[in-house]
Amino acid sequence: YREEVHQLTAWCGANNLSLNVDKTKEMVVDFRRVQSGYSPLIINGSSVEISKGKFLGVHLADNLTCSLNTSSITKKAQQRLFFLIKLRKAHLPPSILTMFYNGTIERILSSCNTAWFGNCTVSDRKSIQGI
Repeated sequence: YREEVHQLTAWCGANNLSLNVDKTKEMVVDFRRVQSGYSPLIINGSSVEISKGKFLGVHLADNLTCSLNTSSITKKAQQRLFFLIKLRKAHLPPSILTMFYNGTIERILSSCNTAWFGNCTVSDRKSIQGI
């Protein structure tokens, strides 16, 4: 695939186009016990290799663990839980509080959970269920 990338950069150069290297990412996932050395992909003198990134709202790490995604989700949900507590102290009716919870907090906790929840560790699941 590296040859294809080099052909693409050559084609872009020939047609007065430029690749946005800041938005181009490469993540290598290798589960072998002894990982072989590999050279990072370089486009126009810049390396595009990353060890973690965000794709379609799910935080991914190169070892495919869910800890990075879980910590991001719990942080975001706890921030919104703070506002729910403030609304409760303002004596809003329970129906409004339920709508706020369903619209903000539950949406975060259930987004893309089929992609990452099955791969979570016990401590990650406890942190999510504690919200």
